[in-house]
Amino acid sequence: MSTATEFKQKISDAEWQTRVDLAACFRLVHMYGWSDLLATHLSARVPDADDQFLINPFGLMFEEMTASSLVKVDEDGNELSPSELGINPAGFVIHSAVHMARPEVACVIHTHTQAGVGVATQKNGLLPLTQQALAVIAHTGYHDYEGIAFDLSERDRLARDLKDNKVLILRNHGLLTVGNTVAEAFMWMYRAERACRFQLKFQQAGVAPTEISEEMQQVTIERNRKANSKDGYRPIGVNEWPALLRKLDRENPGYDV
Repeated sequence: MSTATEFKQKISDAEWQTRVDLAACFRLVHMYGWSDLLATHLSARVPDADDQFLINPFGLMFEEMTASSLVKVDEDGNELSPSELGINPAGFVIHSAVHMARPEVACVIHTHTQAGVGVATQKNGLLPLTQQALAVIAHTGYHDYEGIAFDLSERDRLARDLKDNKVLILRNHGLLTVGNTVAEAFMWMYRAERACRFQLKFQQAGVAPTEISEEMQQVTIERNRKANSKDGYRPIGVNEWPALLRKLDRENPGYDV
């Protein structure tokens, strides 16, 4: 019997499925070029234990993450499924902040991409230049830089600045997204990353923008809020996730062990 099979038998089916989805998400983050060697982190709430979440061991590349390698921790930072590699303490601070404050959030993703950090460093952040940006702005908050996230007191301020949004721009640092599923958190990161990339591409052109009126900005933001709500037509991640897993199965299988 394999080690992964033995491990799977010790946990609930719900936890195993969450582990599989989160491991897949790590590999997709790498596949789309958003990983930062061993830095940054993803987490997912353990579905049958609200005060526990899964996070990456500090020592595995995102492209090699597996369901059984993920570390389960509680809100006090105790490792409940220990790894010889341990976890990133800054990752614990950031992710525990969200999981403690937002019980409906199932997944948190944090990245340090060129586009994300490029926009996070700008005084005015994500600008309302494109339809893609307005879709993200409708669900975005900002958190001021406080240094490497080792101070547990920062958790209150992270939660305060995130509010009920799906995206948090960490100034001078990077992007953070959340979702009620792993799939939703991934798709919000996809959208935020793309909006940032479009902004930088435009800024590199050095030409004047075709501005969107403030009235149309607000109309578009409100339409996005409604479309992305529980009563909207756009269940983010529902249709994309199975297709993304098929792509992953073709290009980097093995995450589900």
